[in-house]
Amino acid sequence: MLLVWPRSLVRPPESHFVPVLQFFWQHRRMDWSALNCSIAVLIILFLPLCASDDRLVSSNPLSPGTTIVSDGGDFAFGFFPSSGSMPSNLYLGIWYNGISELTVLWVANRETPVRNTTSSTPMLSLTNTSNLVLSDGDGSRVVWTTGVAAASIYNSSEAVLLKTGNLIIRSSNGTTVWQSFDHPTDTFLPGMKMRIRYRTRAGGRLVSWKGSGDPSPGSFSYGCDPATIIQMFLWNGSRPVYRTAPWTGYQVRNEYQYLMTNTSAIMIYLSVVNNDKETYAIFSVSDASWRTRLVLAYSGALQFQGWNNSSSAWVVFGQWPHHGCNRYGYCDETVLPVPTCKCLDGFEPTSTEEWNKGKFSKGCRQKEALRCGDGFLALPSMKPPDKFVFVGDTLLEECAAACRRNCSCLAYAYANLSSGMASGGMPRCLLWVGELVDTGKLHADPVSDTLYLRLAGLDAVAGTTLLPYIYLSTLTLFLF
Repeated sequence: MLLVWPRSLVRPPESHFVPVLQFFWQHRRMDWSALNCSIAVLIILFLPLCASDDRLVSSNPLSPGTTIVSDGGDFAFGFFPSSGSMPSNLYLGIWYNGISELTVLWVANRETPVRNTTSSTPMLSLTNTSNLVLSDGDGSRVVWTTGVAAASIYNSSEAVLLKTGNLIIRSSNGTTVWQSFDHPTDTFLPGMKMRIRYRTRAGGRLVSWKGSGDPSPGSFSYGCDPATIIQMFLWNGSRPVYRTAPWTGYQVRNEYQYLMTNTSAIMIYLSVVNNDKETYAIFSVSDASWRTRLVLAYSGALQFQGWNNSSSAWVVFGQWPHHGCNRYGYCDETVLPVPTCKCLDGFEPTSTEEWNKGKFSKGCRQKEALRCGDGFLALPSMKPPDKFVFVGDTLLEECAAACRRNCSCLAYAYANLSSGMASGGMPRCLLWVGELVDTGKLHADPVSDTLYLRLAGLDAVAGTTLLPYIYLSTLTLFLF
């Protein structure tokens, strides 16, 4: 099992974490006097005017005009308007406190805003059933509730906004009976878990906003693949847009740097954790004062962002997919100055006409049928295709034999999940008995696999050319 090191410690041991991304940044105090008038007016008009402490109790409901502010002042919880709606339409959410740009991280009532008028004021209450309940002005309609089970009733519970940005309901004995981190909207924060449970294959997903000022659910979502567990997907509705490489045991890498100045640095650590109930990914930062987040934009771009105090703006450190070749099953000749798709010996373009036009989406096909006695060509540093059969806890020789015995098996890949930079886990074998979809060359990336491809007429010796592939970026993570 991989261990998650507490976020409060600046540098976890190298045996469990290594730096994923190193960002150089200049720390400077924000010059509030330089904020332009429009931003100042936005803050004054639309954000609550007075703040409370970091908790909500049953005797003190939350109404528009008041907020809960986390210990340390980094996060606030309260009512906010959508920029795309009338000011009287409010949402309940969590945002970064103390920065000039209203940046909402979590929304409770995404689908149903509440109206705030002189005759009708919405209210958030903590009930004696340990539930947060958002009701409309006259209390006749419940708009949103946390839905804590009756077995979790505590008379002296409280809702607390933690310094991590996590809103929790805590019982009188200190037990957390509900937390917002288990119900993400479009943002993944340090300390959150992107998880999937083995038994139900259920897990949290990031879901984009519908528009820049509309927090209702959009069409894009990002999360763990329920079919395989060991890879992540970005979907547009039910259609895959982007897929990470299946986890090989290398949960992190440290080759990507974002350079601003050489005066200071922030390290980001990623861990993938397996236990008997679930798999989850979690990230932390070396300096907890840095505002960093992974956000799924309404445009469908998955972005790693950091707040720049000097420019008072969010800066994008990384984005996925960041060009055509990152897209699921897609190849784009415009990305590189040379054609980026090719077929190996034994394969040919499915459509020569489309291929000659620079349109490679139909891929390649085998020139002749495979036979059971055909050998396998080793293709190193590949992103394994999608739609594989997962075989766990086996040796490389056993994985190869399983594919050889099945005349319909087109390829196999093997990784020892307990080696390299990982700990715990087990070996894993992947088999392909159908199409080879969404594969590519990863240029010796640590999350890449050696793909063993069955080729017509090939014995056990390697051929000279490669599978039809897409050149992919050198930055590919299990999580991102």
